[in-house]
Amino acid sequence: MASLASVQQWDQAYDVVIAGFGLAGMCAAIEAHDLDPDLSILILEKAPEAETGGNSRVAGQSLLISRNARALADYQRRMSEFSPIPEDMLQAWAEAMTQLEPWIQERAKQAGAQFIQGTGFSERDAVLEFPEFGAREAVHCTATILPIPSGVYLAFRENIRQRPRIEIAYETPIRDLVQDPDTLEVFGVIVESEGKRKAIRANRGVVLAVGGFEANPQMQRDYFGLADVAPLGTPHNTGDGIKILQKAGADLWHLRNKGQSGGIWPGFRPDGFVNGFLRTFFWQSFSWIEIDANCERFYNETAELQLTHFKEKKHGQYIETPHYRAGPVHMIFDAITCQHNKLVTEVMSWNPVVRGYRWSDDNSAEIAKGWIVQADSIEALAPKIGRDPAALKATVERYNAACRQQRDDDFGRNPQTLMPVAQGPFYAIRIDPVIVCTGGGARRNIRSEVLDHEGRPIPRLYEAGELGSMFSDLYQNGSYLTEAMISGRAAGRQLAALAPHAAEGVK
Repeated sequence: MASLASVQQWDQAYDVVIAGFGLAGMCAAIEAHDLDPDLSILILEKAPEAETGGNSRVAGQSLLISRNARALADYQRRMSEFSPIPEDMLQAWAEAMTQLEPWIQERAKQAGAQFIQGTGFSERDAVLEFPEFGAREAVHCTATILPIPSGVYLAFRENIRQRPRIEIAYETPIRDLVQDPDTLEVFGVIVESEGKRKAIRANRGVVLAVGGFEANPQMQRDYFGLADVAPLGTPHNTGDGIKILQKAGADLWHLRNKGQSGGIWPGFRPDGFVNGFLRTFFWQSFSWIEIDANCERFYNETAELQLTHFKEKKHGQYIETPHYRAGPVHMIFDAITCQHNKLVTEVMSWNPVVRGYRWSDDNSAEIAKGWIVQADSIEALAPKIGRDPAALKATVERYNAACRQQRDDDFGRNPQTLMPVAQGPFYAIRIDPVIVCTGGGARRNIRSEVLDHEGRPIPRLYEAGELGSMFSDLYQNGSYLTEAMISGRAAGRQLAALAPHAAEGVK
């Protein structure tokens, strides 16, 4: 932390300072502003203006809508069995979820956008991830705001634009909190802008809503044991908030747990890219397999694992699919799959939505770039990807035999997806583990107050969104964006109600 005594003068002063211009930060600003329009509010954003929005901009834009608080609490409790959410927080969150829809509709209306039930890009009106835990009773529907992609983010950004007292400072990352070293009370922040450090006073308090650490390879190794993984969301989520919270005296939670709630998905990260591409889950043909480091198939490739955020049930429990520990992994496919399936989905993730990369419909551009390897036979394909020709041929032949029998004794693939890898030319692409988000951060309560190691709120310090998310294990589609709304609004509501620092307490 930076002590209060270390600040010789304040460069700027605001009532409320919010770090992070994603959905959680925007909701905190909107709530504080609407409760007290006279508040001066500053949002600090690390990224340049063209790259703002955090993960909320490139997520699938799904919003969980529930009408049954008891069922929702029961559902989430069962999904969090291995790392229980505090019961008072769980109950209050479930109640807040049942009351959230009208507020979302009002934000969409104010932005001139359309709120709909459904995902916006599939025929499902409700995504039910874990039916055996009570999804049907807990989930009324999945909703979103059009357009897809980015509709929710765009609607809330427009709400911010319509509130001119909310200021945004781009390319201005938060570097530290200004605190009383004895009480830990927060008085302001230290930021970096144009290569210089500045002290900004926060008369009422500070909200940290800067996301997780999915784009920090070293933190991925240290906190989750992952190597060579790529973020699907913003490349600016490098764990800044966690480092600041550690210095601030916060108690941390949900850095590891049993799994990454948002899942570790199969994707592609070409050389030179920070972000990965998300592999499609809408297939027109199925003449493809995946192979592990031993050149063998290792799971049911065509199971609808997107519905469980790429967790599969093993030994009666949901665990991450093996990709991150089975590598190197390659997808092997034939000409039919290549011609009829764009290999990536473009309705979410950073590369298509923000960077504007358009993957070719027949994958021809990516073949030309060398991202996808091509050969006239399986034996000729193998050495191009560092594989033993005999071993790869044997694996493909075993799979093709299962196709002829219409029975996959190895992994129980749906017979309708048992299409042989038989039509040349043949192709391979490396499968890289890609990450939706991380939820670790400071322990907080339902009022979004950051808690210290004794479970006490750190005065005037709040946290919202994926940084310190309450979700600890399994995750129901549409929960992260709605949690960002609930936690952001809670922080804004608390700050609007606080009296400003006493004059003698701040220089």
